[in-house]
Amino acid sequence: MIHRFAPIALALVLGGVAAPAFAQQAGEWTFGIGAHQVNPKSDNGSLVGGTLDVEVGSSVRPTITAEYFVRDNLGIEVLAALPFQHDVDIAGLGNVGSTKHLPPTVSVQYHFGDGGMKPFVGVGVNYTRFFSTDTSGALAGSDLELDDSFGLAMHAGIDFKVGEKGAIRIDARWMDIDTDVKLDGADIGTVNIDPLVYGAAYVFKF
Repeated sequence: MIHRFAPIALALVLGGVAAPAFAQQAGEWTFGIGAHQVNPKSDNGSLVGGTLDVEVGSSVRPTITAEYFVRDNLGIEVLAALPFQHDVDIAGLGNVGSTKHLPPTVSVQYHFGDGGMKPFVGVGVNYTRFFSTDTSGALAGSDLELDDSFGLAMHAGIDFKVGEKGAIRIDARWMDIDTDVKLDGADIGTVNIDPLVYGAAYVFKF
């Protein structure tokens, strides 16, 4: 939910008020490479009419970003990553499978300040593609399908300047990811993943 993300964004913005940050100018690009953890919310919903409670595990993978500044301090960013992999558990049954996903996300972002520490906030759209979904345990041999998802994405972080062109970025995102689930072709409900995604990256400006 959005209220899980709002305190992070507010704290990062307020934290940057007292410290300057280096400016990005219109026409510049930044590229970032790092690692992030996708941490689904603790309650991922129920399937089969509320009889099966689902838990989706977390995953860490390398990530890359590219951002183009359409105006001073205002950029459009694209996020990509290596496929994340998540275990899927059902209460009382244990692990019943796993899935992979790619989470490309496009955001509009505003960066504050013009010195050595630069907070930013952004909002955009996430598309999540699920694939390589396997079953195990109680569902071994069954066909489990997860539909792709479109949803809102929110982003906040701080860049700490390193040299003239580089920065270390600490950031967090919230993504609205809901997927309809089919078991052996039958609709059995919706899983609400809605993760926080947090990590660090090195960002290069040119």
